[in-house]
Amino acid sequence: MNILIVATEVSPFAKTGGLADVVSSLSIEWKKKGHRPVIIMPKHRRIDIQKYNFHPTFLTLLVPMGYWTEYATIWRGKLPNSEVEVYLVENNSYFDRPGIYGDTSEYMDNDRRFIFLSRAAFEAAKALNFKPDILHAHDYHSAYTMPFLKTHYKNDPFFARTAGVFTIHNLAYQGRFDPQATMEYSSFGMKSFYPGSWFEYYGSTNFMKTGIKFADKVTTVSPTYANEIRTEYFGEGLHNVLNSRASDLIGILNGVNYDEWNPETDKFLPMNYSVNSLEKKKDIKYKFLRDNNINDDLDIPLVGMVTRLTEQKGIDLIINKLEDFLWHCKIRFAVVGSGEPRYENYFNYIKSKYPFSSIVYIGYNEKIARQVYAASDMFLVPSRFEPCGLTQMYAMKYGTLPIVRATGGLIDTVQEVIPSQKTGTGFVFWNYNAEDFAYALLRSLEVYSNSELLNKARKNAMGMDFSSAKSAEKYIEVFKWALEKI
Repeated sequence: MNILIVATEVSPFAKTGGLADVVSSLSIEWKKKGHRPVIIMPKHRRIDIQKYNFHPTFLTLLVPMGYWTEYATIWRGKLPNSEVEVYLVENNSYFDRPGIYGDTSEYMDNDRRFIFLSRAAFEAAKALNFKPDILHAHDYHSAYTMPFLKTHYKNDPFFARTAGVFTIHNLAYQGRFDPQATMEYSSFGMKSFYPGSWFEYYGSTNFMKTGIKFADKVTTVSPTYANEIRTEYFGEGLHNVLNSRASDLIGILNGVNYDEWNPETDKFLPMNYSVNSLEKKKDIKYKFLRDNNINDDLDIPLVGMVTRLTEQKGIDLIINKLEDFLWHCKIRFAVVGSGEPRYENYFNYIKSKYPFSSIVYIGYNEKIARQVYAASDMFLVPSRFEPCGLTQMYAMKYGTLPIVRATGGLIDTVQEVIPSQKTGTGFVFWNYNAEDFAYALLRSLEVYSNSELLNKARKNAMGMDFSSAKSAEKYIEVFKWALEKI
């Protein structure tokens, strides 16, 4: 099966979150299974062309935009340690910028940038003579590939047998823009924009809605999230749109590439370990603390977090309770992340006030993040909502017990530790409030105080299998269903 994947971020080239990891891991698994995935993404300024061995193809694309034509060139490369083909769409006006979407706020012309990417993907496929069976789009940024497939390229023999599958990674980011501009850039014109049309949403264009309505199949990144987003509370205003596609909406749990995420082989760790050598995990913790100028009371539980610092991630719950635990020396805390300035400022304050109880890295550093996963005893994911989440899966593979709220993919992956039965892989709280969060953290500290129970829970967690191979196989099933609709 030929699979054309269109995404704005792909690990390790350019990444802001889990979307990049998922695109990469799925593509690798499809290649292993004998399919031919081809990835199309922007040539962002941050991509290290030399490091990742990208080369120009010397192909020039003519990309229709509105009533005019724009241009792009494409670069060829591969995902590291694989044969998955990756093509970068180069247009410096659109993509030679800091960041992927815009730094503190999104670029004002993201509608134009991502419509250009979506249209360029079709022209790139033709230039490369890659005839796709499936066009797989991710989040609002490539959503316009879905209407383009069903309209502008409907009568193009090259795409006559191509089905469109649209994956929602986070419904909160929908791509709402001025219709006068969007409808012109996309060549649909204002004649296609009217109340109730597939492009219209309360007077604006809504890329997410458009992708959902035009796709042959719609997937999202966990079974629970697929059910949640059909309700008003989680639906971000699109619950009725999603219910209109209920028979074509499928939740597939994201998976982990264990070739990349494995404490037995992780090159970022000072020493490797497995479920049979968990004593090394303590050595890693001690070294991590000492490397960060913490030399006393090394056995105090270390609670870690690697995250985007946004309201969605439950940071307000942490702010409400963290100092109570630090002040009474119940825990040490390590965080790697960036995001909203108010949250960055808070954690910098924590670092200055509790220099021997906290480790704070604002930004992202792969080596430090991996060491947080390995060195921590517990791992926080107290999200207000979480479509899937990968960090709790990473943490479990490293024998670090997650503390999560019961939402989306978190409840699909983490089971409460039951001491009497010695079962479970982490700690779950249901209500989004600070008291329930604190109680879950206290339960984890009780388990930490019982070394036999702690090691059993760690082994349970490390034994879980959330392999991306499973996810990839389920996507192939969905792709086959989508092709049946052509």
